[in-house]
Amino acid sequence: MSITGIVLAGGQGKRMGGADKGLVEFNDQPMIKHVLQRLAPQVNEILINANREIDRYQQLGYRVIADEIGDFAGPLAGLHAGMLHAQHPYILTTPCDSPLLPSSLAKRLMNALIERDADIAVAKTGKQAHPVFCLCRRSLLPNLEQFLQRGERKMADWIAQLDSTDVSFTDQAQAFANINTPEELHGLEQAS
Repeated sequence: MSITGIVLAGGQGKRMGGADKGLVEFNDQPMIKHVLQRLAPQVNEILINANREIDRYQQLGYRVIADEIGDFAGPLAGLHAGMLHAQHPYILTTPCDSPLLPSSLAKRLMNALIERDADIAVAKTGKQAHPVFCLCRRSLLPNLEQFLQRGERKMADWIAQLDSTDVSFTDQAQAFANINTPEELHGLEQAS
């Protein structure tokens, strides 16, 4: 099953003082580098969705795509852009600020998606869903475009109207820690 991985780095980083989160250092290298190292062996192609610092992201060696929808419309805008450019029938998204993501993410999500014949598989730890860690079919693009054209922007709301399956990663809960503030960055560096 061939997968395009999309690293979502298109946000404004408001809680990080406006910093481009993917480029913030974690254990001596930009967070996105950790994400790319963990994601690359799991997928057939990687796209980086970024709306700022395009030149710096391009230096990482992967194709960089910007949102087609303006005004920093969130993860769904990044997924939409990725679906437009993806070369493969399955799309895996992950945020740029989760440097410990699981090495089994794609495999476990794909197994659940195929087993259930679902539209989308979403990672979950305990009762907490992580909608930006998902695997979906690229054929959902027209559905997503209609959703976005209605002015909708929440990933969880889009997923709620699809045939979705949750995949438990409770055994690796720390892997889904995402870093939104300098305090979270410091805390995760101490713990890892």
